[in-house]
Amino acid sequence: MIEHREKQRKTRQHLVVTGNETQVLQSVLECDTEREKLLEEERKLLALTGHGSPKSDSTADSTSGRLAQVYARMQEIEADKAPAKASLILAGLGFSTKMQNQQTRELSGGWRMRLALARTLFSRPDFLLLDEPTNMLDLKAVLWLEKYLLNWPCTLLVVSHDRTFLDAVATDIIHMHSQRLESYRGNYENFIKTMTEKLTNQQREYEAQQMHRQHLQAFVDRWRYNAKRASLAQSRLKALEKLPDLQPVVVDPPVVLKFPECEKLSPPVLQLDEVIFYYEKGKVVLNKVSLSANQESRIALVGENGQGKTTLLKLLLGDLEPVSGLKFSHRNLKIGYFSQHHVDQLGSEQSPLELLASKFPGQHEEEYRRQLGRYGVIGDLALRPVRSLSGGQKSRVVMAVMSMISPHFLILDEPTNHLDVETIEALGIALNNYKGGVVMVTHDERLVRSVCKEVWLCSNGSVIRQDGGFDQYRKLLEDQLRDL
Repeated sequence: MIEHREKQRKTRQHLVVTGNETQVLQSVLECDTEREKLLEEERKLLALTGHGSPKSDSTADSTSGRLAQVYARMQEIEADKAPAKASLILAGLGFSTKMQNQQTRELSGGWRMRLALARTLFSRPDFLLLDEPTNMLDLKAVLWLEKYLLNWPCTLLVVSHDRTFLDAVATDIIHMHSQRLESYRGNYENFIKTMTEKLTNQQREYEAQQMHRQHLQAFVDRWRYNAKRASLAQSRLKALEKLPDLQPVVVDPPVVLKFPECEKLSPPVLQLDEVIFYYEKGKVVLNKVSLSANQESRIALVGENGQGKTTLLKLLLGDLEPVSGLKFSHRNLKIGYFSQHHVDQLGSEQSPLELLASKFPGQHEEEYRRQLGRYGVIGDLALRPVRSLSGGQKSRVVMAVMSMISPHFLILDEPTNHLDVETIEALGIALNNYKGGVVMVTHDERLVRSVCKEVWLCSNGSVIRQDGGFDQYRKLLEDQLRDL
């Protein structure tokens, strides 16, 4: 949900995008309702002046006077600069000049979400609410959004699972816990540090009070019926009753994910040699790509949307075959594949337990429950209809399904989109403990840094191992953004 709240009228506008014949750039410009009204009024006034001489001098004066007012207001709001501003926002979110001139109905769901974000930013609301704004963005667009929001002049409230993004953008953190809201100054890293210190001190205070309580209670129990010390015991009892009711720290159980053990395969496990691929002749997507991966590989596949990342994943999976060149995979290789499409398709009336049983029949219920339990789908959650689960819970179910075969290799396409911060941390730990290979597409910088040893860059039909790793790739993106 992306919202625009107009301060004066206290109205709320959802800047969603439904596909129609409107051009992408015009769709953004239309969000400036005042500018659109002024342009429409200008057209009507010019039409009046173009229909011959007015009926009277007073009518002509009135029309000319109003037209002058319209032009003055348009100059005041810099209406002539609006197309350039809108285009700049679209470019930052990954829209090429060609895409900006396309009709909105030609955009995929992911690009429509980007357009909705562009419309929201262009409308310059007094209160901007962003719910998981990085989900449909590649890393370059995320970095641009960080930079753009750092200069945002009004109030911003953002819900995000991306720790790096929150560290860059947030000045305050509101933590919802135990049906309470608590505010912390600083970014997310500072929030974690402050909250940890606070909980540690709170637990120490509670434990110290418990020891004091026990000491007082022991004195009361021992001397309350002793004539000589009864008054002392009574005073201790009153002190005991006046102690504040401190509560122990309640900490959520840690999120734990665990990928299964897999057998060792002799390398090479996956290999492409001089592979060329295109969907339409003359429009090459991947050109003479050569690469290899084994079970020790931890690879981040990066690049802007439309540069062939998904196509490369499908080639590795065997869903697509090269037009030319060679693709080799170990004869015993089993691949676990996670994609956002799989999560979105989970609308079944089946429970997670029934889903596993239908895909992998013949095993005891205990084995299905054990598998789901590795991904936190436990208890009644395993029996609820899949359609009723949250996005994060569905993602965990997909992980349970994909790893049921004990894969030798994991291919993950944006695995973090619906996961909370704690589960993303747990995913990173699980991947580091996993004994198979990993190829991952993600916009989550922290996950890449914690897991991946290699960075493959998809750009202009090639796939190149990025020398200097992720730091070098980020620097490359920052250099490109300076030119926007």
